[in-house]
Amino acid sequence: MSVSAASSTTRSAIKIETPLHMFWADFCANRIALIALAVVSVLALISVLSPWIAPQNPYDLTQISIFDNMLKPLQRSQEGKLFVLGSDEQGRDMLSAMMYGLKMSLFVAITATTAALCVGVSLGIIAAYFGGRVDAVLMRLVDLQLSFPAILIALILLAVLGKGVDKVIFALMLVQWAYYARTVRGNAMVERRREYIEAAQCLALPRHRIIFRHLLPNCLGPLIVVATVQVAHAISLEATLSFLGVGVPITEPSLGLLISNGYKYILSGKYWVSIYPGLLLLLTIVSINLVGDHLRDLLNPRLKA
Repeated sequence: MSVSAASSTTRSAIKIETPLHMFWADFCANRIALIALAVVSVLALISVLSPWIAPQNPYDLTQISIFDNMLKPLQRSQEGKLFVLGSDEQGRDMLSAMMYGLKMSLFVAITATTAALCVGVSLGIIAAYFGGRVDAVLMRLVDLQLSFPAILIALILLAVLGKGVDKVIFALMLVQWAYYARTVRGNAMVERRREYIEAAQCLALPRHRIIFRHLLPNCLGPLIVVATVQVAHAISLEATLSFLGVGVPITEPSLGLLISNGYKYILSGKYWVSIYPGLLLLLTIVSINLVGDHLRDLLNPRLKA
């Protein structure tokens, strides 16, 4: 065998692992987190495909019948249609309503978290880079907001703004941005003293390039964990606001709104109208939190050790 052939055989026998492969291997080592990630992926896929895979559109008046109201799980209607999880007081299929509600809850949470991430990261990294009065003013705003309960701020904002999906997203964004600002500011304060930032300043690079091309990418690790946990937090906040009647309007599907609509029927024995959406909400939040907790353990060297 020639030397070149032997070297190529040796290279093919060696498994080259990139940091991404190593991270994925570490993540898969935790079976609970892997199962939680699979559950989150399946729920997200169901929410996206809900207009096509749901048995009916529960918010289309031409597809629902009031005569099919309050059917028990696995009960058929007079037309022979099977309701797997039963129906509500308006004759809507609960399985379809939960699919549409999950889609709305995830959409509101992800949109609000993304907006809060952009605002909080921008303000936090600017405060860390410039320091001085800019840092003092922005951090006092963060401290002021974090001193109040998030649900209280959201209730006050929605009482002023009124109902609407866009208003709920805006309120959740204002509630969440302070978490990202404080997180990125703490990491950026450490990174801005490193040699590569000093070298970029000595080269007279533009400030925006130093901040967003050199400083920000090295602060993304903790932000991934915070964003994952805050998505679950936003889902619970939206469900609470909708349950209290100040969240999304009744013409839009939402898990919190479904729970609120069926809450009054629990004591009468019609548990499925409220219990099933509540279980789906619980499964979604717990699964996202488990994924976020494991990401925190992997991205924090001390916790990983």
